[in-house]
Amino acid sequence: MREISVPANFTIDPDASTVDVVFDVARTDPQSVRIKRLVGQDWVPVTSKQYAEEILGVAKGLIAQGVRPGDRVALVSSTRYEWPLIDFAIWAVGAVTVPVYETSSSGQIDWILQDSDAVLMVIEGPKQAAEVAELNGKLHNVKRVLQIDAPEGEQGAVAALTAEGAEVTEDQVHAGRAGVKAADLATLIYTSGTTGRPKGCELTHSNLMSEAEAILTSPFGDAIRGGSNVMFLPLAHVLARAVNIACFKGGALVGHFNDTKNLVPQFAIFKPTLILSVPRVFEKVYASAQQSAVDGGKGKIFDAAAQTAIEYSESLDNGGPGLVLKVKHAVFDKLVYGKLKAALGGNCKVAISGGAPLGARLGHFFRGVGVTVMEGYGLTESTAAITVNVEGAQKIGTVGRPLAGQAAKIAEDGEILLQGSVVFRGYWQNDEATKAALEDGWFHTGDLGSIDEDGFLSITGRKKELIVTAGGKNVSPAGLEDALRGNPLISQAMVIGDAQPFIAALITIDPEAFPQWKTANGKPESATVADLRTDPDLVAEINRAVAVANETVSKAEAIKKVRILPEDFSEETGEMTPTMKVKRNVVAQKYAEDIAEIYA
Repeated sequence: MREISVPANFTIDPDASTVDVVFDVARTDPQSVRIKRLVGQDWVPVTSKQYAEEILGVAKGLIAQGVRPGDRVALVSSTRYEWPLIDFAIWAVGAVTVPVYETSSSGQIDWILQDSDAVLMVIEGPKQAAEVAELNGKLHNVKRVLQIDAPEGEQGAVAALTAEGAEVTEDQVHAGRAGVKAADLATLIYTSGTTGRPKGCELTHSNLMSEAEAILTSPFGDAIRGGSNVMFLPLAHVLARAVNIACFKGGALVGHFNDTKNLVPQFAIFKPTLILSVPRVFEKVYASAQQSAVDGGKGKIFDAAAQTAIEYSESLDNGGPGLVLKVKHAVFDKLVYGKLKAALGGNCKVAISGGAPLGARLGHFFRGVGVTVMEGYGLTESTAAITVNVEGAQKIGTVGRPLAGQAAKIAEDGEILLQGSVVFRGYWQNDEATKAALEDGWFHTGDLGSIDEDGFLSITGRKKELIVTAGGKNVSPAGLEDALRGNPLISQAMVIGDAQPFIAALITIDPEAFPQWKTANGKPESATVADLRTDPDLVAEINRAVAVANETVSKAEAIKKVRILPEDFSEETGEMTPTMKVKRNVVAQKYAEDIAEIYA
């Protein structure tokens, strides 16, 4: 059993809360700008004094609505300026934020409202209003629903709460805020589990402040201080929320944006120095660049540039690049890498990737290009990152060492166990699940991994997802799936084979890459994936991707058969969680006939 722990280099004041930083900055540096608000096409600066006043106004409105310390308030919205504003206001009155993904169905919202016993709900707009309408007024303990983007003629949530709290004094808010302690519950986050009903994960103010301090006292602190960041990940995801808090405390300039399909123009305007994302976004950036090169007749140039970037990055861990590699790298920097860096705003020095494994190949590619993607590891239960690669201590392919004040160890069966100030206190109203997860002071993650001699953690798969073939071979699907998704034509992959004679895979086609592939291969423009799923050219393309993936494993672990599915996985159709993880049980049920035919 290998264990690594890092001593804390910070302390958390037991009388402090997460929202204190907003009012502290407003008092000590009122004209500083740490937030920009997107108004139309313009990013408008918001001073720290103005931001604190807006939060105070919403907090007064919450008090007027009867929200009391410890009450739960549900927040159903995409990432936007109002999200953290309302979040901070909820904390200012000692209440508990219950974030809900804006894409959640009425059934999911119903369960969270019921289990959390929320007293108030703030939703974003018409889409969320439609989901709430499907509940037919059965909102459990919710007394009122407020809408950020209100119907015409009505006040939005922020304006309405501010107006209704006009008679509440600032002293009332600050008196209540003074009573909030670090050990108090700050947020109840429902884990988007791939199986079963979501569990409410209890995170305290101490958990959130510890995560922010651990980030800021690491080398990431240098990237945050004086830096800038376009926050586009869902703030219902704990990683985005924790980094948002760290950015405000560290003095970074942050803008909130939710249209991920139009990120590139915003990157050009905002010029972020730090980008926070999940692996799928980096996979898309790579695949789009590769496909654009192919369409422009420069596919071979891109492939050579990509291989050079990877070799250049690998050389940095082995004495540095030689003269020939330096020259090739300089040439491709002008031809290829510069365009990629420009697409990210031209000023990005470091990126953070979390939520799922990035893969060594992509990690080396981006570092070779000049945008180092630092991988970390964490869960909702660990308040986001608990281990992370940082400048001066990075091993691509691993998820780094523990942050300050945290520890990790590997159990006898290979499970990753975690301990530290960022680890949650338990599951809401679920003693059985809490006891199973927290044993002898360690959180049992359900993930499998290893710790090397230098203390770097690597993730090898999920304990519950481990495939045991009929021949007794243990196969972790994660590595194969990551390799398959590296192909621009593949959107999602699910490796199967439990209790079966061989390993197989279910593949979905990327809807953005598919039209270009059809054109390049002379297929009808109107043809769907369902029409072409057995097409010899498409099958051959996917088989080539499988061959590349199989090179990363032994023959016993290699994929023997694939099945191209007619539709891509999505959250809307039930196969994906909001954090873009495949719900394996749902896919297995939905495509049971396809699986049966593979093994017939």
